[in-house]
Amino acid sequence: MAVQKSKKSRSRRGMRRAHDALSGPTLAIDATTGETHRRHHVTKQGFYRGNQVVESKASDTETEE
Repeated sequence: MAVQKSKKSRSRRGMRRAHDALSGPTLAIDATTGETHRRHHVTKQGFYRGNQVVESKASDTETEE
């Protein structure tokens, strides 16, 4: 079992943890709708890379009326 020879200082511990912070999700803006969405994900309106790939439920209910 590995046992440290001497205690790591607060400074050294902080230096090691400097890159451990979590960042927020990467966001993109759809070219067609201008909607903000997560990268590599379909927008709420069903667009992906400028093309409508999923029919949204909102557009289905509008056509029924």
